Amino acid sequence: MRRADRLFQIIQLLRGRRRAVTARWLAERLEVSERTIYRDIRDLVLSGTPIEGEAGVGYTLRRGYDLPPLMFDAEEIQALVLGARVAAAFGDEQLARAAERALSKVEAVLPPALRPKIEEAALFAPRTRVGQETSARLLTMRAAMNEREKLRVRYEKVAGGTSERVIWPLGAFFWGRSWTITAWCELRDDFRNFRLDRMDEVTPTGERFEAVEGRTLKDYLARIGVEHDL
Repeated sequence: MRRADRLFQIIQLLRGRRRAVTARWLAERLEVSERTIYRDIRDLVLSGTPIEGEAGVGYTLRRGYDLPPLMFDAEEIQALVLGARVAAAFGDEQLARAAERALSKVEAVLPPALRPKIEEAALFAPRTRVGQETSARLLTMRAAMNEREKLRVRYEKVAGGTSERVIWPLGAFFWGRSWTITAWCELRDDFRNFRLDRMDEVTPTGERFEAVEGRTLKDYLARIGVEHDL
């Protein structure tokens, strides 16, 4: 869990309790050490969060306290809307639904004066035929990347004909009109990039692969001289 998420969860846990809770109680639920909780509580108090109590006794959150509404400027809201619409247009169905949910959550916590900015954002990403055709393949590819599962793919070569490969999918890159998949190719025993729209078949093998040194996405990016965080 990211530290920002953990701080948010601490506030939520304190808000939901009428009695003081100990650092041990918080640590058990967040699966961190008590020392981490003490440090987080201290930083929350220093930032102005009205937490009362002390170590060894317990902590409570002053009643009526709520997190301040999210504040975005017009450019930030447009960036969020465009990102969600691009995900909906060129991602798979699950990404499209996730983008819609995320935008709804942002809208729900925006101050009333800023909420119309979401609908007013005149930035669009229409779904194309290619986006529709690659949607199912991208969903399978993302699941395989998350689970580190090898895939068997049948691929249309640029020079003509097809090739069957067993690949370790490492990363998916969107280039505006197409997706490419960076993978470790067992046939070539090296990294290869495959265009998603040239894949005739994408089949999970049920076999897992490990993050072997020299065969990770980080290794590939280092080889081509690209910063890992892109």
